[in-house]
Amino acid sequence: MGKDLSYKDKKVITIGVVRDLTGLSERQIRYYEERKLIFPERSGGGSRKYSFNDVELLMEIANKIEDGIQTHEIRREMLREQKKQNQEEIRRKMIQGQLNAQFGLRKGQ
Repeated sequence: MGKDLSYKDKKVITIGVVRDLTGLSERQIRYYEERKLIFPERSGGGSRKYSFNDVELLMEIANKIEDGIQTHEIRREMLREQKKQNQEEIRRKMIQGQLNAQFGLRKGQ
């Protein structure tokens, strides 16, 4: 990864610490990974490593599960949100490109 990550994005927290922070069992955490709701990195030795953002996401997932929402529904919602964010990013870049082009025209005059 070329750019520096925020401390909240760095995958440095072990599953045991995540368990202690969230109150979830290691089995639950691994299950959410199997259901493609959370994506830890693996250390050289194969240990899972999580970020603070992952911990927050796990808490959101646990709350939704507690409210009776199924994992496949959570995943579908996450994909919709990701698609929406991607579309917003594309739109932002297009506007920035238009502004840059407009600025460039004025600059040359």
